[in-house]
Order: sequence, then C-alpha cells, then structure tokens
Amino acid sequence: MVKWAQRLDDVFITIELPDAQDVKLKLEPEGKFFFSAKSGADKIPYEVDLDLHDKVDVDGSKASVGNRNICYLVKKAESKWWSRLLKQEGRPPVFLKVDWDRWVDEDEDDVDTKPAPDMDFGDFDFSVSANKMNMGGGEGFGAVEGEDDDDSDTEDENVEEIPAPKKDASSSGAEHEVKNV
Repeated sequence: MVKWAQRLDDVFITIELPDAQDVKLKLEPEGKFFFSAKSGADKIPYEVDLDLHDKVDVDGSKASVGNRNICYLVKKAESKWWSRLLKQEGRPPVFLKVDWDRWVDEDEDDVDTKPAPDMDFGDFDFSVSANKMNMGGGEGFGAVEGEDDDDSDTEDENVEEIPAPKKDASSSGAEHEVKNV
C-alpha cells in the first residue's frame, strides 16, 4: 500500500513494505516518481511508478528506509497545495490511500511543519544518480513468520458483566430472576 499526505511545500509518500531490500528510487523534476524493492524470504519484487501532480525539487527531497516502510519527503517545486497526488484525473489506483496520520488541512498547515519523529531522513540525497540508489537494508530485521499483522491500536479488554437487577414481583405479576450465562 502507498499512503500520501501533503503540506504547502512538501508531499509525504509512505510505501508500506516490510523487510524491503535493494530499495531503488528515481525522482525526476517533472514529478516522475519510481520506486522498486524486493521483500520477504522469496525476495518478491515490488514497483511503484507515479506521475506526481506537479514538478518537484529533487535536491530538496529526502527518503528514510525503515523496517516496515519506506518514507519519502518530496519537496514541491512551488509552494502550493495540490488538488490531488497524481497528474491523472479520476479515480486513483486502488493501492493509493490518504495517510490520515500525517494529513493536515490547508487552513491548518502553519501548525506543525516538521516531519513525524519516525521519519529519520538522515543524509539521503535524491540527487544521487539512479545506479547509486541501491540502499539495501532490512536484513536481520525480518518479521517472525506467521506474525499477526493486526495494526489496530486497541487491546482486548476485559469487560465485567454486571448482573441485571431482580424484577419486583408486584410490578410484573410474576417473579423472574435474570441470570448471566
């Protein structure tokens, strides 16, 4: 899955791909965004090829490769809000979703413009040539096979049932006791 959010100057693109290896990225000033990587024990190849809505600043853009996802901070060439992520109009691809955790409405953009703490971009430079983009990574951090991928933030809660009160015989005409089974 690919998630995105934007600010006035930046676009956040997060590719959820655990254990990504041989990560390659190509970003062009016209807004062409290409990502490829391999994942899992079988080294299954994945690719994402997007034509972004407008031009971008390749030199000002950064990337962060984590254990479960790859985050890109793409700098817009012009400081303006995009009406959508892609040039193509109409319905977006099914794998593309809004990143509601990073989303900020246009009128709230001045509140916090710093990237989230889990996005450590370090010294990664998009201006490096495509053949030097092989970042590798993810080795030794594989998820346990059969691990539950439930991303919910809630835990199972112990709920104590409270017994219902006994009905008064004078109000119902008969005496009934409610029991919890």
